[in-house]
Amino acid sequence: MKMTPARLRRIMNFWPPFLFSGVRVEAISSDWRRARVRLRLAWYNRNYVKTHFGGSLFSMTDPFWMILVMECLGRDYVVWDQSATIDFVAAGREDVYAEFVVEDQALDELRAATANGEKYLRWFDTEVKTASGELVARVRKQLYVRRKRHRRSSD
Repeated sequence: MKMTPARLRRIMNFWPPFLFSGVRVEAISSDWRRARVRLRLAWYNRNYVKTHFGGSLFSMTDPFWMILVMECLGRDYVVWDQSATIDFVAAGREDVYAEFVVEDQALDELRAATANGEKYLRWFDTEVKTASGELVARVRKQLYVRRKRHRRSSD
């Protein structure tokens, strides 16, 4: 069964790390270029000072760059998370949102940099914001990308 964006969205919304932390995947576009995620603020995902738990803020952004880039590039590429950072900017006291948009420029850069079979590391940035646009956190994910090595068949 082929994975579609709609199917992945439904699966992720019942995936225990998201389900039990209040993360909701609101949308994944049919071309795998965009995703939107919400983290609800609830009694079970607040920290000691009653704001968003930092682990949940990071978790809500964790898999999306890898999945979207992998689907956009296709199965001839290996795509992995390599590294990540998060900067907490303001206390999250309400629901927050993260949006991911894979630009043509990024895909062209990845294809060109990996055309010879070498690995390429590229950073992708995400801002976690409230509905009114207040910045709560900045997350950076570094992806490892390379073209798959195809085995040669013997004649």
